[in-house]
Amino acid sequence: MHGTVEVPPARSGFWRQWRAFVGPAILISVGYMDPGNWGTDLAGGAQFKYGLLWVVALASFMAVILQVISARLGVATGKDLAQCSRDWFPAWTRWPNWISMELAIAATDLAESLGSAVALNLLFHIPMAWAIVITAFDVLLLLALQGLGMRMLEAVVAVFVATIGVCYGIEIFVLPQTQPGFLEMGQALLRPDLRQSGMLVVAIGIIGATVMPHNLYLHSALVQSRKLKRDENSIRSAIRFNTIDSAVALTIAFFVNAAILVLAAMVFYGKTSVSVAGGQIVTFSPDSDWIRIAYLTLAPLLGATLASTLFAVALLASGQSSTITGTLAGQVVMEGFMNWRIRPWIRRMISRTLAVAPAIWIISVRGNGSVTDLVNLSQVLLCLELPFAMFPLLYFTSSRKKMGRWANGWFLLALGWGSALLITAMDIYSLPEALKTAWHVISNG
Repeated sequence: MHGTVEVPPARSGFWRQWRAFVGPAILISVGYMDPGNWGTDLAGGAQFKYGLLWVVALASFMAVILQVISARLGVATGKDLAQCSRDWFPAWTRWPNWISMELAIAATDLAESLGSAVALNLLFHIPMAWAIVITAFDVLLLLALQGLGMRMLEAVVAVFVATIGVCYGIEIFVLPQTQPGFLEMGQALLRPDLRQSGMLVVAIGIIGATVMPHNLYLHSALVQSRKLKRDENSIRSAIRFNTIDSAVALTIAFFVNAAILVLAAMVFYGKTSVSVAGGQIVTFSPDSDWIRIAYLTLAPLLGATLASTLFAVALLASGQSSTITGTLAGQVVMEGFMNWRIRPWIRRMISRTLAVAPAIWIISVRGNGSVTDLVNLSQVLLCLELPFAMFPLLYFTSSRKKMGRWANGWFLLALGWGSALLITAMDIYSLPEALKTAWHVISNG
């Protein structure tokens, strides 16, 4: 797909050029509203109402900065982050870098397949183990889309993103029982605090689930799908339009994540339990499986069965769109670091098998209640891997020797390194709890 999308000349006008560049950031944005984000956003809203809305905004802002820098690397150098690491780091780093990113992609794949499987389970009552097996066959969807070209792939993912947005738009603005307090939301955004007990842990979870290592590799590759000339004006124009693309797409992702948190705040905050069909009492706690609870309780709490259905449809769209980009990232990482090329369906089946085989086994042994533990485990791995993608990216793009005149200016330098250091500090702070969670899952609790 490299250089397959034509870009009109500068004289064609802003809008024609903008339309040509729109797409890569849409594919990236689905990673910022995947099932891993849903759990943390739902927990934040249910426990602290709008109190962590500013954290969602901060995480989204840091994501915009890092993805803008990733796109800049791809446009300016003509290489993706994996290729830059292969060419500019010592040869012995290739294997550990490649393996670490494969683990990160497998962890992402695990969360995405579980999200899709939970949606299938909720919508069609398919047993979880079989639902996970069914998600493995989404390779057929990916192969069909890749055969139709990059623009069709971008269009399909855009439809998935629109589906998520429409579902949440209906739930928050159309259903009469949900009327968000915009003034209170604005105050929460402008007056950040972490004073309540447990807030910091959930805040770290939200940030950890937002910025994903594989997206930094993928974005630097996707921008090269545009057929660019290598003259100064063309590169400047490409950087400009990819920056706009990133800002718009990730702002949409912010609104989706904010909508998830706001819905949880309106429906769950201040409640300890709710009665569902059949008289069953569902109790809320900080350790609850909020994705499943949201589906079970939205209908009785809002008085509309449509609420639960919309929630599950949006979850399925989230899982399927994210799994497409996860597979593309796997291809980018393998080809970039190792210069290996294998058929996409073989690559897809290997990565999905590595991700879902442990999940099927654990769920078969421990039941559906282990889904939350598995999602948490995937987020632990992503937190550990993230600095290994952020710091090489910032190192390369801060170097005039490697980037020439397109190296980061003082604004991107300050915000990029500041974001990376803040995220890494939060990762280190949460590491003991994260390792405890991982051991809990591995040792069967």
